[in-house]
Amino acid sequence: MEETRTISFLDRTFHLTENNTNIKRESLAGLTTFVSMAYILFVNPSVLGVAGMDKGAVFTATALSAIIGCLLMGLLANYPIAIAPGLGDNAFFTYSVVLAMGIPWQKAMAGVLVASVLFTILSFLKVREVVINAIPKDLKYAMAAGIGIFISFVGLQGGGIIVASKSSLVELGSLTVPTTWITITGIFLIAVLMVRRVPGAIFIGLVTTTILGLVTGLVKMPTHIVSMAPSMAPTFGIGIKFLPTMADPKMWAVVLIFLLVAFFDTAGTLVGLAQEAGLMRDNKMPRIGKALMADSLSMLGGAVMGTTPTSAYVESSAGIAVGGRTGLTAVVTGLLFVLSMAFSPLLTVVTTQVTSAALIVVGVLMVSSLKKIEWHKFEIAMPAFLVVIGIPLTYNISYGIAFGFLTYPILMVAAGRKREVSPIMWIMFFVFIALLYILNILPK
Repeated sequence: MEETRTISFLDRTFHLTENNTNIKRESLAGLTTFVSMAYILFVNPSVLGVAGMDKGAVFTATALSAIIGCLLMGLLANYPIAIAPGLGDNAFFTYSVVLAMGIPWQKAMAGVLVASVLFTILSFLKVREVVINAIPKDLKYAMAAGIGIFISFVGLQGGGIIVASKSSLVELGSLTVPTTWITITGIFLIAVLMVRRVPGAIFIGLVTTTILGLVTGLVKMPTHIVSMAPSMAPTFGIGIKFLPTMADPKMWAVVLIFLLVAFFDTAGTLVGLAQEAGLMRDNKMPRIGKALMADSLSMLGGAVMGTTPTSAYVESSAGIAVGGRTGLTAVVTGLLFVLSMAFSPLLTVVTTQVTSAALIVVGVLMVSSLKKIEWHKFEIAMPAFLVVIGIPLTYNISYGIAFGFLTYPILMVAAGRKREVSPIMWIMFFVFIALLYILNILPK
């Protein structure tokens, strides 16, 4: 009887039946998403540690901000999209702000906090919602495809299949590296399971390749299983303490970059994932305001605890691919982040080579949106194409979107269709010009 009530409660809360899904499928999707993005618990402390931040404190702040973001996204917006500190933002924080500009991490964290407050205000005033709804449908399809190619590229790179090259930028990696075969095996295993229409193919592939890695010794067994989460004392509230340092004019350039990059990274990811999940309605994302508020509040919470801005995670596409359609997926992911704080040693067995296979396969699913773009109209095709190639080739979602936003209005005017360009798109045109100029003059 109690079990029936629980199922009924979850069905009403997350509209499972309405979205043609169930608790089992959503739970599997949440687990798959968590496994695909759990690397951030180790990568974020590593990147911010270079800036001088306490790695243990950052680990805990990363987990807590992910928990807040996932639970808010699931309960408030009912979307199967996970939130955690973004990789691009932490790299900009460490290498551009702290190391290149010589700004102490404590002062830089004050800039993150200010950007987070402004981000939340923009969400509350529905400015972000208006901008996202004003993006033409063809550019939204291009965002989804561009993100798909991007995460496949990340997977190919993480698995060692594609590596850096001084002569040609990228080249085929060495197939003599044993761990690369974990990714290759995972790709074929997941692909075969997908073709056979096996439920949970991606998750089964992740688990199987993890076991294969442990059996062959390519993945090391953890030395212990349980450990206490480190204290956040070294980073908690530092941004608030150093707010007076915002009197420095160059800090406002930093704030603007954090604000704009986080704005469009999340916008692009949300739209792309909603397209993949089939959740868009009349070129609009239902409950987008609540989704953006969840993102903003998690970013604000993370800034207070001591981590760089959070964002919607493209790895959520792995969960969506196994059937995740509601906020229950995000809630499960959030609860697994809670468990991860006590069982963090176990996360080391899910290596980059293991998750890379899933990302590559998910990319295949996401590029299907290309068929919906009006390629026969060059004023549409050119901006869409630039978004699609811009995202993976610049390794940045915001830059790829910028390419499309900067060419779309001009070509639409040239085609005699200027009345179809909304005022918002013209505003974004000049915003991206300003963004790219500021990025160009900042130290690299």
